[in-house]
Amino acid sequence: MRGVIPYRFDGHTPVKEVVAAYGDLLEAGGESGDVVTVAGRVMLLRVQGKLAFATLREWTGSIQLFALETLTEDFPGFKDLNLGDWIGATGEVVKTRRGELSVKLRSFVLLAQARHGFGDKWRGVSDPDLRYRQREVDLWANEGVRERFLLRSKVVAAVRDLLEARGFVEVETPVLLPQAGGANAKPFVTHFNSMHADFYLRIATELYLKRCVIGGFERVFEVGRVFRNEGISPKYNPEFTMLEAYQAYADYIDMAELIEYIVSGAAADATGGTVIALQGRELDLTPPWRKATMTEVIEEVTGRSLDLEVPLPELCRAADELGVEIRPGDDGGQVLTAIYEKTTEPNLWGPVHVMDYPQSVSPLTRKHRSKPGCVERITPIAAGRELGECYSELIDPDDQRERFLAQLADRERGYDEAMAMDEDFIRALERGMPPLGGIGLGIDRLVMMLADASHIREVLLFPALRPESGRDGDEP
Repeated sequence: MRGVIPYRFDGHTPVKEVVAAYGDLLEAGGESGDVVTVAGRVMLLRVQGKLAFATLREWTGSIQLFALETLTEDFPGFKDLNLGDWIGATGEVVKTRRGELSVKLRSFVLLAQARHGFGDKWRGVSDPDLRYRQREVDLWANEGVRERFLLRSKVVAAVRDLLEARGFVEVETPVLLPQAGGANAKPFVTHFNSMHADFYLRIATELYLKRCVIGGFERVFEVGRVFRNEGISPKYNPEFTMLEAYQAYADYIDMAELIEYIVSGAAADATGGTVIALQGRELDLTPPWRKATMTEVIEEVTGRSLDLEVPLPELCRAADELGVEIRPGDDGGQVLTAIYEKTTEPNLWGPVHVMDYPQSVSPLTRKHRSKPGCVERITPIAAGRELGECYSELIDPDDQRERFLAQLADRERGYDEAMAMDEDFIRALERGMPPLGGIGLGIDRLVMMLADASHIREVLLFPALRPESGRDGDEP
């Protein structure tokens, strides 16, 4: 039994197909007369004298193996299997007297030996550090984990299909950049040896995708990894997956409709409907979603009427009374946004599109056509979480240069997440970009919502963790 491990194993049938074919066909104690071969891990094993039962688990399901000393080749070897060993098993499909569909084992082949265990055979693995650090154990030991990541795969596939159905083209843009841009975030820095220069892991795909639009791609998107050198929390991981999409001749209202189409469509594809259970409540993602201005939702939650026309000292006083921390030198738009993010956003169940942000917090967004000091930006919120952003994109190179200069001023007063000047992008804008709508959608947050997960680590196969050698207590 412990002989040479085969190089391949052919001819096995997925467990799901065996269950579908025989689950309702056989009665308790029935025999099919049909021989099948299945393969997977031995996750439970109990021996009762001349009988042995094992649970074989693979990625489509689980099935019981029923071994007899008088029938099964190398019965002693079967009894000595380790929990977690991979085997190929051949035998007749039967139902036990207790009605459990089983493979009455004739022979088996060891495909891989598990030298480490998979936790308690009944309770799985509960240590969070072990679960996230050794995800391969979590996937096998804990029910529902693999299904969550299969759901994630369905969501990503659905997002791509939905966009392609509307004529969008998927492209790939650089991950290593000579200058980080496209968002207010602190980048990771690395050194490009052959170029003798520091480069940055991208914090967004935006600026390169817009250059594709300038180059003639009227509907373009990318689903890609982005990196932000920021803290870790239940909603944040330094490495995450973002969808960005841009549509020529569209504005932020069109893009809000596109977000609704993507989110509701992905929900229907991955979960079977657009009404989901989340945090013990019902969330209806069926379009259309409500639209409300930032001022309106702040007043609904706090009871205070605050907007850009309120004098700065009064806004600062309101922030202090509401327990909102602001930075020295913040303008009215920055203070108003800080109030919204601290007091209001977490309390919006939604889904709701929060509209019309201050210009000072939206450096790549087009000025509002009728509200001075605002831009045409929408943030879709569901269950107190920001799912993404929708924009009427800034297309005027002179306006863009002024926004970059304002960002540089923020950087000089200590705001290290502010954007740098990007002359390449301005030069591209000077070649002409048509009216443009854009969206950013956090794939991880979308999956968190559809999977009813409270922590982003539950939907990332391998989340960021402190190196084991540097651990000094619980992970953050």
